[in-house]
Amino acid sequence: MKPQLLLRLSVLVAVGFASCQSGTKNSSSKDTLKSNAVAVVKLVADSFKKVIDGKQTALYTLKNKSGAEAIFTNYGGRLVSLVVPDKHGKMVDVVVGFKSIGDYEKSTEPYFGATIGRYGNRIAKGKFTLEGKTYSLFTNNGQNTLHGGKKGFQYVVWDASQPNANTLVLHYLSKDGDENFPGNLDVKVTYKLTDDNELKMDYEAATDKTTVINLTNHAFFNLNGDGSGEILNHEVQIYADEYTPVDSSLIPTGKIEKVKGTPLDFATATTIGARINDKNEQLTFGKGYDHNYVLNKTKAMGMFHAATVKGDQSGIIMDIYTQEPGLQFYSGNFMQSKNTFKSGAKDNFRTAIALETQHFPDSPNQPAFPSTVLKPGQVYKTSSIYKFTK
Repeated sequence: MKPQLLLRLSVLVAVGFASCQSGTKNSSSKDTLKSNAVAVVKLVADSFKKVIDGKQTALYTLKNKSGAEAIFTNYGGRLVSLVVPDKHGKMVDVVVGFKSIGDYEKSTEPYFGATIGRYGNRIAKGKFTLEGKTYSLFTNNGQNTLHGGKKGFQYVVWDASQPNANTLVLHYLSKDGDENFPGNLDVKVTYKLTDDNELKMDYEAATDKTTVINLTNHAFFNLNGDGSGEILNHEVQIYADEYTPVDSSLIPTGKIEKVKGTPLDFATATTIGARINDKNEQLTFGKGYDHNYVLNKTKAMGMFHAATVKGDQSGIIMDIYTQEPGLQFYSGNFMQSKNTFKSGAKDNFRTAIALETQHFPDSPNQPAFPSTVLKPGQVYKTSSIYKFTK
């Protein structure tokens, strides 16, 4: 056999083998979908099986008719993987995460992909007053409480059910006094992957005592793919003319200020890296972008259009729609290369971003902000959508 023919056959065999790995069945952690883009790692279900606090964790895969997949674990209600097509039709995992429950348990960053509660974002000095009573929370972010306290919803095992191939329903009863929050809070979160490549998040809760609530999801995105490097060339547009400036501990000052004329202005599409190193007190406090934007109520999809993000390499566009009044934009400023993503890459500085739909930080202590108080007899309901196009 001629050397040239032997070489061609070898290439064909290699390509065929790579194609065989693109099936949806579980495979070893080394199996990947091969393409010019960053490889999509096939997760192993057994790596997500563990008993924590007497409850079983597992992996749940949502699929749609477009070939997209959203993969969750009920440990922390986490979005582990979200695979959508890029501009060339190749599948890209746009959510960074880990490939086992153990990796999530030991991570120095506790919020990757998690459903956040009871209160997303910060509460100043871990204190707030309701109906004349002051509540003191665990302070886990300097002098403040962040994302629900020491054991927020990112560490609990949710009850999970899958009514169909594209829907996951999570339920958790946060008991009265959990992390010192008042009331038995009954929470249901429904994640749905539509055939239009939308990840829809419906939150619902009720309480038997007056309490505060601010639920969100803390997915970390890299639209070029998990492990593809910095996000500084991603383009971001945020539909907000104002934001809530913070002090040095990242607690809102109570003011609402214009973004125009500041490095925080993303009213038109701008790369994340364009002004992130500008001399600006707010950027110094956040070590980059870590700010709540006051949405200007631009309407789309029957909601507020919160943001549009585009991956510079993949061409993937993510539009965010929400019923919430705010959006927290976080540019990965505290990522420290201490954890290994499912792709094998480290969580290096600014290799992923978070865009959390929310009520404003520290609202329980800021009477001018939209209220986050939930009373008995009321039902907390809010929805957000992350839609992917190319």
